[in-house]
This record gives sequence, C-alpha cells and structure tokens, in this order.
Amino acid sequence: MARGTSDSIRMGESPAVPRSGGWQKTVMRLARRQPSMAAGIVIIVVLAVISIAAPLLSSGDPTNISMSSRLTGPSAQHWFGADGFGRDVYTRSLYGGRISLLVGFSVALIAMVAGAMIGAVSGYFRKLDAVVMRVMDGIMAIPTILLAIALMAMLGASVQNVIISLAIVDTPRTVRVARASVLSLREQPFIDAARVIGANPVRILARHIVPNLLAPLVVMGTFIAAAAVLTEAYLSFLGAGTPPTVPSWGNIMAEGRGFISKAMWIIFFPGLVLAIAVTAINLAGDGLRDVLDPKLARRM
Repeated sequence: MARGTSDSIRMGESPAVPRSGGWQKTVMRLARRQPSMAAGIVIIVVLAVISIAAPLLSSGDPTNISMSSRLTGPSAQHWFGADGFGRDVYTRSLYGGRISLLVGFSVALIAMVAGAMIGAVSGYFRKLDAVVMRVMDGIMAIPTILLAIALMAMLGASVQNVIISLAIVDTPRTVRVARASVLSLREQPFIDAARVIGANPVRILARHIVPNLLAPLVVMGTFIAAAAVLTEAYLSFLGAGTPPTVPSWGNIMAEGRGFISKAMWIIFFPGLVLAIAVTAINLAGDGLRDVLDPKLARRM
C-alpha cells in the first residue's frame, strides 16, 4: 500500500509542498520570476475594477445624447471626445469594458468546463473518441468568425447569445487539449492501480483525471478569453454582435467608423483599451504556462 501510494504521488499527484514563507512570499517570488505575468494580471484586475466602478468614474449614462457636443474632440468635459450623437466616448468605453470582459471570461469559463468534461470522456473511452473528435473536427473546420456570425444570425443579437455562440466556437479547442492530456494520463500506473482496486470509470475521471487537466485548461482558458474579447469586437463591428444600444468596445468602434476622417478618437480610445486588455490577458497566459508546466518550472 505504501508503494502504491508513493507511485500515485510520483506519477499523478503532486506532493504537498511545505509552506516556508506564506502565500505573500510565494506571490512575490512568482512576480519576480514572471514580471510579465504579474503585469498582465494587474492590468486585467485594474480594467475589471474600473469597468465595475464605471458609474462612479464616469460622467453619467453612456446612452445620453447631446447633439450640441456632437463630434467634440478630447477636452476637460469629454476626456475621450464625443461620438456622432454627442455621447461621451470615455463613459461608453468604461461601460463597454463590462460587456467585453464579461463575454471574454464567460466564454473561457464555459469552454474550459465543457472542454474538460467532453475531452475527459472522449480520451478515456476509446469507442466514443472517434465519434466525438470527428464532431469537434467538423466544428473547427469552419472559420471561427463565419461560424460565430451564422450562430448569431440564428440566435439573435444579445450579450447572452454572443457568449453562447463563442462558447460553441471555442469549446472544440479545449476538448482537443483535454483529450491529449487524458490519452497520456490513462496509461499512467496510478490509473492502473485505481482500476485494480475496483474504482469505476466515473470515480477515476472525477478523482484522478479531471484534476490533472486543470493546469493546461487554465492556460488555454486565458488565450480563449483574449480571442473571445477580440471576436466579440469583430462581431459588434460587423453588426452581428451585441445590440447597438449596448455599449461594447466593438460597438463603439463600429459607430465611429463613419467619422474616422473627422473624429478618429471615437475608434482610437476604445481600440486602445481593447488592445491593452487583450495584451494583458495574453501576458498572463504566457506566464501561467511557464509556472504551471512542470518542465519549465524546474528550469526557473
């Protein structure tokens, strides 16, 4: 029994690491080793807090129309200028962060959970593997933006439908990542030991396989979040995303494209915030990959 326990720890589960300095020192050590990851996480948190606190940090309702301020440039009254309807671009950019970040992280969470479940079942049961993966390959064969537009045309324009559409589009990628990990895990000695003692497949998947998928899926989830934020902006820019009445970074830029020669700030500032958010998420994902990958972690 002792030998089996040591084998399971060595092959499938990480032994408990003594806490020598508390979580604060661990965080500081990771920040020093991965400054780009730390910067990305800080930027994401700041953007999220600013978006949540938009009513406190903005000048009012993002839908307020003031034709007297139409196409006004950046000033003390309108920090990011005003759009074609006199609406404050700064206020709309703050509220737009709520929608764009909500879509990005909701899609990533749904894709991670669905990908873990489908990928674990597909990778563990050989008979289901061929059928499930052909379905996933079929979905991935369709260009992402075209499939998202088709799904939005079927479901209708709303934030909820954007999340559902993008989750369907991005889930096959997490399924492939999860399946690849399961194909390796199911051949490990600790899985064989669990089968020998009579553990049923559901228990093996829940206790031994799915927990080991956490690291690769978390990393994959960060890149899906960044891609979902961009795709939502594409859809809104093309008029197939969130309704025009709902401010998002893509909608703001879409409404400003007709005035780009006269009021480029309508597109510039939301586009700048969008670029910062996507870059920060990618930086956090790169750092998490290095931290959670055992081979890379040993070299650090």
